[in-house]
Amino acid sequence: MSASIHDIPEPKLESVFGPNKKSLFGIIGYFLESLPLVFFLGLTGFLGWVGHTHQWKLPKWSTLGSEIKEPLQWCDEHSVSEMECVECNDNLLPKGKDFGWCKVHGVAQCVLCNPELAQLDKAPFVGTTDLVNSQRSLAFKGRPSNNPICKVHQRRIQFASLADVDKAGVSVAPVWRQPALETLSVSGEIGFDQTMVAHLSSRSPGTVWRVLKHLGDWVSPGEVLALVDAMDVGKAKSEILQAFAQLDLMNQTLSSTRGSAGTIAELKIREAESAVQAARIRLEAARQSLVNLGLPISELDLQGTTAVKLKANLQFLSLAKDLVKGLDPNHATTNLMPIISPIAGVISSREVVAGEVVDASNILFEVVDSRKLWLTVDVRGEDVRWLKVGQEVRFRPDGMVEELSSRIDWISSKLDPKTRTIKARAELQNLDGRLKGNTFGSGQVVLRKESEVISVPNEAIQWEGCCHVVFVRDKSFLKEGSPKVFHVRKVRLGAKGDAWTEIPAGVLPGELVATKGSGLLLTELLRGNLGDSCACHSKK
Repeated sequence: MSASIHDIPEPKLESVFGPNKKSLFGIIGYFLESLPLVFFLGLTGFLGWVGHTHQWKLPKWSTLGSEIKEPLQWCDEHSVSEMECVECNDNLLPKGKDFGWCKVHGVAQCVLCNPELAQLDKAPFVGTTDLVNSQRSLAFKGRPSNNPICKVHQRRIQFASLADVDKAGVSVAPVWRQPALETLSVSGEIGFDQTMVAHLSSRSPGTVWRVLKHLGDWVSPGEVLALVDAMDVGKAKSEILQAFAQLDLMNQTLSSTRGSAGTIAELKIREAESAVQAARIRLEAARQSLVNLGLPISELDLQGTTAVKLKANLQFLSLAKDLVKGLDPNHATTNLMPIISPIAGVISSREVVAGEVVDASNILFEVVDSRKLWLTVDVRGEDVRWLKVGQEVRFRPDGMVEELSSRIDWISSKLDPKTRTIKARAELQNLDGRLKGNTFGSGQVVLRKESEVISVPNEAIQWEGCCHVVFVRDKSFLKEGSPKVFHVRKVRLGAKGDAWTEIPAGVLPGELVATKGSGLLLTELLRGNLGDSCACHSKK
C-alpha cells in the first residue's frame, strides 16, 4: 500500500534543540520575519519629525544632528529684533532728561541751552559767539519754524548691525563751522555817472564852421569842440556895441547937464540920469544875450574900455589864441560861436560835420568822464525791505570773470510800474577804463555776513511734514555691543549755500549727521508714524 506526502510524520524538534527550545526558536523566527516592516515604520517617523521641525524644507546635513534653536522674535515696527529694539525697550538706551521746548531757539531738546544732550563723548562748551550768531541769524529774517507740539524728536532710527548700515548706503559727515553769506540775487547795468555826462548842442541856429575834436578824443573843461557860424551871435555883439555907445553918450550928456546946473532946471538933470540908467539896462541885457549864447563877458570887461577895444574883444570872444591864429580880423566873421565842453572826459558821440546846418535840437557831441561809473541794480519788490544804504554789492559783468564790489549809496523811492522792481545804485571806480558803459550783468546784494556759523551739508537736512530734522549718530555707535542708533533732531535753518546750510539751532560742531542715505532714514521715520493723524504725532 502506497503512502502520500501528507502521511509523512512531522520531524520532532526536540531531537535537535532539546525539549525546551521550541518557543525561543519561534520568537526569533517571528522577529526576523517582521524586521523589514519595523525598519520602514521607523524611517517614516524620523522623516516626518525632520520635516516638521524644518518647515518641510530639506536641511543641511550638518544641522541634522544639531540642536534646533527657537527663532528670534522680530519687531516689525522698528525693523530690529524685539530683544534689541531701543524704542520698545527704553532701558537698552535711556532717552535721558526731557528739557522740553526752547522758546529762544525754537527747537525741542535744545543743545545750545543744554550742551549735555549733544552726541559727543564730552559735553561741549557753547561760547558766546555761537549764541550771538544764533540769535542774530534767527532775528535776521523769517526763518522756517518747527511745530512745538510735534514729538518726532523723541524718535530714534535703529539698525540691526553695522553691516546693515553699510548695506543701506548711509554715510555721515561732521557738523562744522564756516563763513556764512546771505544775499539777494539781482540783475543790473553799468552806466555812466550822470553828473559826469555832457550833451552838447548849438545854442543858436547856424552852420558848422569848423569841427575841432573827434570821437574818442579826451577834452578838458572849457575846451572848444567846434565852431558854429550863427547869425544871432553877430546880432548880440552889435546890440552890446550899440548899448555901450548909447551909455557912453548918456553919461556925457549927464555930465554936461550937471556942469550947467545953475542955468538948467532940475528936471533936465533927472531926465539925463534916467537916460543913463536906461542905457545901462540895455547894455546889461545885451551882455546877458551873449552870455546865453555861451559867450561870457563880465561887467568889468565893459568898464574902463572904449568902443574900439570892445569891438576887438567881441570879434573872437571866448576863442583861444591858437584858434584865431591865421584869421584876418578884417575879413573874419564875427558870428563864430564855440561849442565848449563843460567837463573833462572822452567824446563818446559825435554827430556833426563841417558845413552842416544845426540848431538847438541837435545833439552834436556827448562827452563822458568814465573814470567813475554807476552800477544800477534791480531788486524785486518783495525784497526791498531788506535793502539799506551802505550794503555791499557784488557784481559780475557779462563776459567778465572778475567780480566787482561796491556799496549802495542810493535807493529809489518808487517801484518800476512795469517790472515791479526798485532800483539801487552804487559807484564803481574805473580809472583804468576797463569797464564800459551800458554793460549788463548779475550779482548779489550782501545782506548778512558772518565769519563763522554752525553748518551741515545740504543733503543732511530733511523735511518730515512739519519740522526740519537731521539724523545725529549716537556717540556709542561704533562701540561693540552698542545699539546702532540715529537720533532724530529738530533744527532751524539759516543761510544756505551751494553745498551747505547754516544751522542756528539744533546741532553742535563735532556731532555726526547722516548725509547720503538720510532719505532712507526719513522713510523709516515716516513709516513708523503711519496711522497717526498727521506728522505732528504724539507717539513716543
